[in-house]
Amino acid sequence: MDNYVVTDSDKTEKLRLDAFAAKVFDISRARVQELIADGMILVNGKKTEKKFLLSVGDEISIELPPERELEATPQDIPIDIVYEDDYLLVVDKPRGMVVHPAAGNPDGTLVNALLYHCKGRLSSINGVIRPGIVHRIDKDTSGLLIVAKTDEAHQGLAEQIAVHSFERKYEAIVGGKFKEDSGTVCAPIGRHKTDRKKMAVTEHNSKEATTHWRVVARGNEYTHLELTLETGRTHQIRVHMAHIGHPVAGDTVYGNVRYRLGMEGQCLFAKYISFVHPITGQVMTFEAARPTYFSDALRRAGL
Repeated sequence: MDNYVVTDSDKTEKLRLDAFAAKVFDISRARVQELIADGMILVNGKKTEKKFLLSVGDEISIELPPERELEATPQDIPIDIVYEDDYLLVVDKPRGMVVHPAAGNPDGTLVNALLYHCKGRLSSINGVIRPGIVHRIDKDTSGLLIVAKTDEAHQGLAEQIAVHSFERKYEAIVGGKFKEDSGTVCAPIGRHKTDRKKMAVTEHNSKEATTHWRVVARGNEYTHLELTLETGRTHQIRVHMAHIGHPVAGDTVYGNVRYRLGMEGQCLFAKYISFVHPITGQVMTFEAARPTYFSDALRRAGL
C-alpha cells in the first residue's frame, strides 16, 4: 500500500480527490475513479467519494490490485552476444531495446530474444517475465548486461552485486563543466514524491547510492565522463548527475532541454563489466566498443 500526506506545498493543486490522486500516483483519472469506487483509495483510512476535497494533513492510501503478469514468448530477434557458456551470457544491448516485457512493451524485448536464442534455458529466479535477468539497464542506455542460464549462476551473480564486488563502468556525456578531475556522489535514491515513474535523491523510503566519476574530456558546454557504480539503484547515474547539476545529455526525464545534443534519450552506455564466474571462479572482464551514436554525440558536443 502506498501513502501520501497532503502538504502546504500542495495548496496550488486541485485538491479534488480523483484529480489529485491521479497526479500523485501517476494513474489515469478514470482508473483512480474505479479504485475509489472499489474502496481501494482511502482518505484518512475511510472510503469517500471521488469529488471529496482534500485538506492539508489528509492521508491518501492506495492499494493497487495485483496486475496480471505478462508472459514472455520467444522471438527471433538478433542480439549481440559477447560471451556465452552453459551457465551465463554477456550481451551488448542496443540503445532503444527494453530489457523485459512490461506494460507498453509486451514484446520485442531482450528477454524475448534470449528465450529464442537459449531455447527457454534461462534461470527461473525472477519469474516468467524476467527469466535470466540479474541486473538491468534502461531502454535508451546501451551496453553490457549479464544473463544467467541457471539458478545457481543467478544466485552467485546476485550475491556479488549485493556485496558490491561486481564492477560496472559507464561512459556519459553530461552538461556543464567540472573543476575537479574526479569525485564521488553519495546520495540516497528513492521513489519521487509525486511522480511515481521517477526516482529522486531523497531521505524518504530510499536506499544508499554511490557513484564515482572521472573526467575523460572537457568541452565548452559538455563533459565526457567515466562513471563507476558502487551500488545499482534504478536510474542511479541519471539521478545523481542531475542532482549535482550536470544532467546526462539527451535525458528527457531528468535532464535539461539545454543539453539535448539533438537526442531523445540519455547519452549513456555500459562499457565495462567485471565479475567472478559463479561456477568456475574465473575472473571475467569485458569491455564494449563505443557505439556509433555515442561517438557522433561526442563530436557534436565538441569532445
